[in-house]
Amino acid sequence: MMQRWTYIRVAVGLVLMLGVSPAMAASKKESIDKLATKYHEFRQFNGTVLVVGEKGIILKKAYGLANFEWQIPATPDTKFRIASITKQFTSMVIMQLVAEGKVGLDDSLSKLLPDYRQDTGSRVTLTHLLNHTSGIPSFTNHPDFVAKASRNPFPAAELIKQLASGDLEFEPGTKYAYNNSGYYLLGAIIERVTGKPYAQVVQERIFDPVGMKNSGYDVSATVLPKRASGYVSTPDGLRNAPYINMDAPFAAGGLYSTVEDLYLWDRALHGDTLLPPALKQRMFTPGLQGYAFGWEVQSAKLDDGKTEVALQSHRGGVEGFSTIISRSPETKEAVIILSNVRGSNVQGLASGIWSLLRGVKPQAPRRSISEAVMTALAKGTITEAIATYRTLKAQTPDEYKFNPGELNRLGYQLMKEGRLADAVEIFKLNVEMYPTDGNVHDSLGEAYLARGDKALAAESYRRSLEFDPKNADAVRILKEIEQPSAKSP
Repeated sequence: MMQRWTYIRVAVGLVLMLGVSPAMAASKKESIDKLATKYHEFRQFNGTVLVVGEKGIILKKAYGLANFEWQIPATPDTKFRIASITKQFTSMVIMQLVAEGKVGLDDSLSKLLPDYRQDTGSRVTLTHLLNHTSGIPSFTNHPDFVAKASRNPFPAAELIKQLASGDLEFEPGTKYAYNNSGYYLLGAIIERVTGKPYAQVVQERIFDPVGMKNSGYDVSATVLPKRASGYVSTPDGLRNAPYINMDAPFAAGGLYSTVEDLYLWDRALHGDTLLPPALKQRMFTPGLQGYAFGWEVQSAKLDDGKTEVALQSHRGGVEGFSTIISRSPETKEAVIILSNVRGSNVQGLASGIWSLLRGVKPQAPRRSISEAVMTALAKGTITEAIATYRTLKAQTPDEYKFNPGELNRLGYQLMKEGRLADAVEIFKLNVEMYPTDGNVHDSLGEAYLARGDKALAAESYRRSLEFDPKNADAVRILKEIEQPSAKSP
């Protein structure tokens, strides 16, 4: 199955380097630049990077293009959609309202949004919405989201009613499940409590005081100077990203910014001008699975598999854009990466940069195996393309990314092009390579179903459920496939 908005965790730990010499600082800058350049050369990244060391900015640089059609270079002040990094601005506004006594962290959703369904809203608190423990289904996973709301104007009240008011998936506070509905609802709460549009509130309460002059709420119709165009990385090259009405992500992912402005945001968070210290500490206190209020607060291993660092971080992804911000509150270091290509490996680049900051050798980026197979397919048959995959995996396993997602990406690209027979063969190869991955069986089932092979599709979906019993899509599709036969005499 294809994945939607997702986020990722990046983290890092503690080896203080005091009294760094100019030569060492220059060496770090050069090493980081070389790493980012290599990611760009391998088509793993296109955009801007800002790295902050203990004594200030080490690197601020753009790599690649802001617009590929016109070959316009990106610059450090290029504006990018920041996707789910938006959530930390939403949480900051909510905490400011808490500080002012206008809302409480224990207030129920029903109290804050009286029109929300009472049977579930009365059990969900502001805290549950902030740390993804509400149990409310994410509207971006709703089967009607793309058709109804992702491209067309859709009133917030209707989106909440139709797509973000489903039955709870679990009792609030008992589990963690990353959830765009929660932050969409927080945006609605902000508008109701302040009586102002979300965009205006964030502008007045954060962007203006911090001096973030190149940040705002993204509106597609607005002529916005230096706004990057968004693209999607596919096995056969870049494509223009699908249009999305930015009122759909709203307070969960609707803002734009620059690496320079996000640097100002990072600096402001080290002070107490935006929020009293006690509430700022509460905002950064991790809940289940290390998620605080709009931030992940965890430790993770660097590229040597041993060194750890504690970071506050968040990644974002929306049509045409991939982003990440990660910061060390103790050393005041930070890594900010914005890319106008969905599918960029910003996580890997960020981890490599943090490794360099800690004196750890970073893992080198790897080329996309799906692109190599697609190139072979353009020159020959599907049999020859699969032979290319097997040869590269056997002879150069460290030069390419070999994982289920690579072949899945290629298979779906072929399906979009109507090449169902080739797609089936790629998905079959993926199942052969990763037989215990439930998702690859699900993808093969989807391709079989698109080709009209219901029996084979059902078999693949059953296999998917063997390895992923919680695959609700597989359960639903199996039921739809088997229903006609159940009705037969």
